[in-house]
Amino acid sequence: MRTTITLQPDVERLVKEAMHRERKTMKEVLNESLRRALTGGGTGPTKYTVTPHVAELQPGIDPAGFNRLATDLEDDEILRRMSGDGS
Repeated sequence: MRTTITLQPDVERLVKEAMHRERKTMKEVLNESLRRALTGGGTGPTKYTVTPHVAELQPGIDPAGFNRLATDLEDDEILRRMSGDGS
């Protein structure tokens, strides 16, 4: 069936984003979206599984050093702003 519809600007943006993201035509995006909406498909959260893994720091890396680095960077930024240096 052919028909003409007028999309509101926010819906048009969503359709264009879906077309780009999914690499599909407008016709495909609209048909799939309407099908899901009208049949109740796609309601609820999608189930997925997260597989954890052990991630240890390499020998010689001090975890507390990360906090010191963040503090130093914050201090440098505060001093830069106080000096009026906009770069």
